[in-house]
Amino acid sequence: MARTSDTTKSDALLARILKTLDEDKAEDIVQIDLRGKTEIGDHMVICSGRSTRQVSAISEKLAQMVKDEFGHTPKVEGKDIGDWVLIDTGDVIVHVFRPEVREFYQLEKMWMESGEAAAPQG
Repeated sequence: MARTSDTTKSDALLARILKTLDEDKAEDIVQIDLRGKTEIGDHMVICSGRSTRQVSAISEKLAQMVKDEFGHTPKVEGKDIGDWVLIDTGDVIVHVFRPEVREFYQLEKMWMESGEAAAPQG
């Protein structure tokens, strides 16, 4: 029964993250369901910011929202550089890229099964 409550918690966190990214004008938001694929988390969200400043700002605000509303501080990597920031909340892993860096790494292709389409948000 604990898994249902964990799933509900991670789905609520995902919904709030997607809303925050949309409010902060993140671009090309894609959600990937990781359940059954890996133990690193339930969901992955990949999005872009138009500049290093926007990538850093989106990431900072998102990390603060998770802390304020969900009571834990996510791990954040790469915020000082602003090309690619990773926010690991435990259940949801968020990647915020500058468009050129996102195109280079193509994480969507790595995590989606062949023939699977990314679920664009907003």
